[in-house]
Amino acid sequence: MIYSLILQVATRLLIPLLLVFSVFMLLRGHSHPGGGFVGGLIAGSAFVLYAFSRGVGAARQVLRFEPQTLLGVGLACALGSGILALIQGEAFLTGLWADLYLPGGIHLYLGSTLIFDIGVFLVVIGTVVLMMFSVEERGPAVIPSRRNDTS
Repeated sequence: MIYSLILQVATRLLIPLLLVFSVFMLLRGHSHPGGGFVGGLIAGSAFVLYAFSRGVGAARQVLRFEPQTLLGVGLACALGSGILALIQGEAFLTGLWADLYLPGGIHLYLGSTLIFDIGVFLVVIGTVVLMMFSVEERGPAVIPSRRNDTS
């Protein structure tokens, strides 16, 4: 398969921006629009773009994990955030919050919703990448000719 040099160069510049923006959208989701779903779509699109520019094999090497692994870890994170609430005696998937004071005067206010969002983030990346890799690896569908060659 022949790949476009322009697409390869553009992809090299766009991939880091897309991945950083996807993490920004993931972390922004607590207080503003965004979250795991939108961030996962952006990150998944980055890997799909890489697959279009360099091939599925190269994209699999860059991803470093099988898409099914991302799906499993993401589901475990989402389930784990719900189980944390059950352990605390709350209803399943109730948001729990913790104040963390780090050295240097850094104060973090973290919630179990972040764990859930990370799980959604990973599930969406795994789903998008798995679908696109499957379609790309399968190749174009061959449609049989309908014309009758009997003359």
